[in-house]
Amino acid sequence: MELDGIDGMPSMDVMDEEDKTLQRHCQFPSISKPRINNNDNPTTTSVHELLECPVCTNSMYPPIHQCPNGHTLCSSCKTRVDNRCPTCRQELGDIRCLALEKIAESLKLACKFSTFGCQEILPYYSKLKHESACYYRPYTCPYAGSDCPIDGNIPFLVSHLRDDHKVDMHSGCTFNHRYVKANPCEVENATWMLTVFHCFGQYFCLHFEAFQLGMAPVYMAFLRFMGDESDARNFSYSLEVGGNGRKLIWEGNPRSIRDNHKKVRDSHDGLIIQRNMALFFSGGERKELKLRITGRIWKEQNKQ
Repeated sequence: MELDGIDGMPSMDVMDEEDKTLQRHCQFPSISKPRINNNDNPTTTSVHELLECPVCTNSMYPPIHQCPNGHTLCSSCKTRVDNRCPTCRQELGDIRCLALEKIAESLKLACKFSTFGCQEILPYYSKLKHESACYYRPYTCPYAGSDCPIDGNIPFLVSHLRDDHKVDMHSGCTFNHRYVKANPCEVENATWMLTVFHCFGQYFCLHFEAFQLGMAPVYMAFLRFMGDESDARNFSYSLEVGGNGRKLIWEGNPRSIRDNHKKVRDSHDGLIIQRNMALFFSGGERKELKLRITGRIWKEQNKQ
């Protein structure tokens, strides 16, 4: 069995009894040396494919199982195939592919978000954990009106919101928005609005929506930062709504768009206006909802 570029594998001349046992009970194809492409590492690519589960196509992590004929699969898939190899239909038993697990221990791979800017080179078994929290992993579209499947970096999402969702774009760190609803007694979970603001070189999403909180209809406004939570803490914002000599004020840090829209809404982390108070702010005639929400965004002085 020839493995190009894999450190730590014993040579055939000095194999001990344990390694011979592994060779007999963990048979898998040798890795041929493909034609070299300037943009690829052929050995790493081949080994990475070898460590891909043929059933779910995800990377395999210990325990890695195999059938008597050497076909491998991950532990999750083993529990779903009724103890039969999905390739040759042999009974799987409880054979561990220890040699393949040893190969994985020797690998170091680039983060899959390298195209987004991550330069980390990671041990195989640390790669999955790193990628789940990688600073450069793409963001999900923050549009709240549908389950939009689009993801990408911030410049891409800003263009996507503007061009595909027709979201209003504004520059500046202050805002003054007026929300009008003809029938204030009708509150639907899908009633919402989104506006994007650009200030301090960053983008922010201002959400306003109506939904049922228990049996009571409420209105809520909150701000999300288009970036990571660690950067969101560098900023603060305030929201104010009022009328008839009364006002409500909210201050806080914007939430990152890493937290999805529903999670922020359900945490009540924003300006919440009960319907009776909203109608009072609107003039008290209970004929039409007219809310004017003002606010501003600022950067904390002690933050870089």
